[in-house]
Amino acid sequence: MTELTALVGDIGGTNARFALADVSGKTPSISNIREYPSKNYQSGSDAVRAYLTEMGSTPPIAAIAAAGPVSKGAVHFTNLGWTFSESDLLGLGFTKARLLNDFEAQALATQHFEPKDVHLLGTTQTGEAEATVGVIGPGTGFGASALVRGGGQTVAIAAEGGHASFAAVDDVEHEIVRVLAKKFQHVSIERVLSGPGLQNLHDALNAIEGVSGSAPNPNEITQRARDGDAPCLRTLLRFCAILGSVAGDFALIYGARGGFFIAGGIAPSNLSVLEKSDFRARFEAKGRFQSYLAAIPTYVILNGYAAFLGAADSARQLALSAE
Repeated sequence: MTELTALVGDIGGTNARFALADVSGKTPSISNIREYPSKNYQSGSDAVRAYLTEMGSTPPIAAIAAAGPVSKGAVHFTNLGWTFSESDLLGLGFTKARLLNDFEAQALATQHFEPKDVHLLGTTQTGEAEATVGVIGPGTGFGASALVRGGGQTVAIAAEGGHASFAAVDDVEHEIVRVLAKKFQHVSIERVLSGPGLQNLHDALNAIEGVSGSAPNPNEITQRARDGDAPCLRTLLRFCAILGSVAGDFALIYGARGGFFIAGGIAPSNLSVLEKSDFRARFEAKGRFQSYLAAIPTYVILNGYAAFLGAADSARQLALSAE
């Protein structure tokens, strides 16, 4: 393939991030990263147009990861009031365009990670070559995807796993479900494993234990936990343990024998707590399939621009399909 540049993006409710990617080779090269507050724009097209104006040109291809389900080439951002589509991108002058789910992009990105992009959790270092890998991530919400390999083909799947039901493992977690069920019609994974979920978890544990007072927000909970505050540390350790159980569930569901990755903003900023938590023990604690999971390595994604790598991979596939 001759030299080819694509616009890649990662749009969420808070920020719209864009970059240019050289997708001529199998490993993309990312440059000219810019970030714009999403709320400052009336539409996704306006945000993309701002970036193109700054760059001074429009590449032939655009691939943008979006924090939401993509259906028929379009995504709706509830908290922004936007509906953004591939047709909108073509209207900006691109010859090829694709929208993909942000965790679909994370799954595609796993093919391009360097050692510095990830942090190993546990002692198992490598999975089966060319096997499926899984990705989940607690952040503003909870995302899930997998990169499925087989027969020489590689496909990233987009899923809404965060809205699956949360499964309690012990008596404390059964009590957590009982408390949260009074507040929510459905206690999903996202109600526990996300930024707002961390707050839900903290408040539920306080209610169960009769502890008065509460940290005002998830960032305060994690900061106090790192500073040694006992109730907040208890909450964060429980969060990490639950994350391990949920990761193990998704590894089984996906058959992710190639490895399992934790994305999102919470895990990278709490590596020291994750390391001493029951994350890995809970990941493997699946009864008769303990040995199956023990052979799967688990990693935290440290690369904050992983979605760009996945979007660039998608842009390359678009370019190849055009040749």
